[in-house]
Amino acid sequence: MTMAMSISSLTSSVSSLSFSSQISEKPNTLSLSRSNSLSLSLSSKPARLLVSATVASPVESEATDIKKLVKSRLPGGFAAQPIFGTGRRKCAIARVVLQEGTGKVIINYRDAKEYLQGNPLWLQYIKVPLVTLGYESSYDVFVKAHGGGLSGQAQAISLGIARALLKVSENHRSPLKKEGLLTRDSRVVERKKVGLKKARKAPQFSKR
Repeated sequence: MTMAMSISSLTSSVSSLSFSSQISEKPNTLSLSRSNSLSLSLSSKPARLLVSATVASPVESEATDIKKLVKSRLPGGFAAQPIFGTGRRKCAIARVVLQEGTGKVIINYRDAKEYLQGNPLWLQYIKVPLVTLGYESSYDVFVKAHGGGLSGQAQAISLGIARALLKVSENHRSPLKKEGLLTRDSRVVERKKVGLKKARKAPQFSKR
């Protein structure tokens, strides 16, 4: 009986030893397989996708809409239109086209109020010829202006609108001329003189 107990205990211990050796071998194999998989995942880097999206601001979209409107309303450009006038003031030149509409004014593909910075005097220069004849809401005005400052451009636009209104009807000449809107203002800045600080300002005179 004791021999059978010892043999059974020996066999159980041997089986336990073999079981422990199997357990000890398995982690080694697992660790090896994990390390291999890790090395593969590190070596193979995922490709990066760069997606760039540009969102147009509302100001840019409005400018493009106005440009499309002008091009659709003026096929062939400014010079090809029947009601056309050119105005000048100082160094500014304005090419003006009139079309039947609702009184919209567009200068260099921008709204007149925005282009002239909301200045009431400059906006008044533009409206005077149309208001004189009662056409403030009968024509749309399209302008290309360059040179000089905004004040000179506004006065050049006024002359251009008045000249364009003459092509609508010759009967407009009398009321426009009475308001002085057909006269080209020839005043320009006087040139600086040698020996003077400006055109006429002289340096202070000292007797001694």
